[in-house]
Order: sequence, then structure tokens, then C-alpha cells
Amino acid sequence: MTIQPPAPGEPRRPSGPRDPGDAWVIAPTGERYWGRFGAAGLLAVDAERGILLQHRVGWSHHGGTWALPGGARHENEDAGVAALREAREEAAVPPNAVRQRFWSVLDLDIWSYTTVIADVIVPFDPRIADAESVALEWVPVDAVADRPLHPAFASAWEHLRPLLSVRPAVVVDSANVVGSVPDGWWRDRAGAAERLLERVRHWQARGVDAEALGLPGAHWFPAVAVVLEGQAKGAARPADDAGAGIRVVLAPGEGDDEIVAETQRRIGAGEQVVVVTSDRGLAARVSTVGARVVGAGWLLDQLDARA
Repeated sequence: MTIQPPAPGEPRRPSGPRDPGDAWVIAPTGERYWGRFGAAGLLAVDAERGILLQHRVGWSHHGGTWALPGGARHENEDAGVAALREAREEAAVPPNAVRQRFWSVLDLDIWSYTTVIADVIVPFDPRIADAESVALEWVPVDAVADRPLHPAFASAWEHLRPLLSVRPAVVVDSANVVGSVPDGWWRDRAGAAERLLERVRHWQARGVDAEALGLPGAHWFPAVAVVLEGQAKGAARPADDAGAGIRVVLAPGEGDDEIVAETQRRIGAGEQVVVVTSDRGLAARVSTVGARVVGAGWLLDQLDARA
């Protein structure tokens, strides 16, 4: 493998590299891949309009084809951050207009490409923001394969397309999770619940290993509902926001009843629900309505791994 900066005057970087990551990775067999530290692209999914595609300018790699806004990652840059940055630079995608759902990674050992699949939560109109695009269009999901696609994206689309219907959700029995650790939680139930919420927010924002959720791909960013009951409801605050993928549910009565109701609501909306509880009675109730059940230890292990 060798690293080759863009040639002087190369249209991609006519003024030279803007970042150390702006370079070609040359495989021993001669293939070239853009991005010294790998690359990432954004697959934005709008429920009404479809997928945001970029018509690539003629001088680009496989110019004239359609693909995703994306490009080289910076050194030590998170793939999600890179995909959103590139989408902003190339298509003027507002940073808070999408929410990540999952990552799919092509790892060639010498180079990797991360496709960041994200749902549009604030509708926007893309705008050509640099010289790498001829056009930007929302394309209906069923019509994507009809376009002349970049070969790498065409290959990826075959396995990404079926995953667009997968929407995982995690419903947390907070009382059970908090109560599984004898750390004095009973002296301040609201404080213990708030500490759990902060750890769950951090865990969800960083992404959950696909294997832990029993899903394909690399990382998923599931919708999370944390159910609070009794004195623990004092942990709720205005910052609990669906835009971040976290919903705090305040049980008006028994927490178990609210967990079952939340699970039913999400399954009815087409989500694949994992309920976190070690309560056997509750586990039996949510299993009956179609949820997968994992114990409190599963979540605590996940949180510890992200600490």
C-alpha cells in the first residue's frame, strides 16, 4: 500500500490537499481509493421523497454516475461526523436535519468506507455546494437502482436497500436496571434514574454494536425509551428529546403497564423492539406482544463498554 497526494492541478483539489486525509490509497494491485484515513458518505432517507443522490461530475472517480455525498475522513475523525461534514460541504445538508440510524462499513484492510444511513427529521432542499456535483436529487427508493450508479454504491445498495425497513428500538425498565445494582439507589431514586439516563444517552449517541442487537451492519442508533415510575420521575427534564433518539416515558401508574403499552405502540409502528428487564413477569408480557427481551445485565455491560 502507498499513499499518493492529489497531483498538482487535479480538479478534485486544484489548490492542493486541504487536509492530510486528502490523498489516494494505492493498493498493491493498483486500485486507488480516496481518503488516507478512509472515507464516509451519507445516505439520507426522507420518508416522503426517498434517497438523496449526487450526480458526480465527469472528472471524478466514475464520473457521470450517481452516488452519495461523501469523501475522505480526517485523521481520527468519527465516521458519522465525517459523513455529515462531507454532506454539508457538497450538498449543504444542515447538520441537525438528519438523525443517524445505522452504519455499514466496507473494510478492505488498507482502506475503509462507512455508509452512514440517516433519517431526515427536518426536511431540507439540497444545494450544490462544491465542484464535485452536477446535480443533487431526491430519488424514490424503488427508483434508485434505475440510475447509472457508481459501481461501489450499486454493490452496497443491494444489501442496504432491505435494511431501510429495519427500525430498532430499546425500551428500558429503569426501575429494574437501577435496582439490579446495590449502590444506594434507594436513598435518591430520582438521582439514580438521572445517572442511568445520562449513561443511556451517551451509549445511544455513540452507536450500539449491531451484533448486540442481533442486526447486520456495524453500528445502530436505536430509538430508546426509558420508562420512569414513582419518585424516579423527578429525573425527567426538557432536554429529553425525540430528535436525539431518546424518549423519557413517565408512567402514570405501574411502570410495567407503561412498558407494555410503549412496547405495543412501537411494534405497531413497525419497530423491532428490545425490552431491557430482568423481571420475569414483565418479560413474559412483552414477549407475548412480539418483543425480544434482554436482562438488565445486558444493558449494564453495554454502558460499561462505552464508559
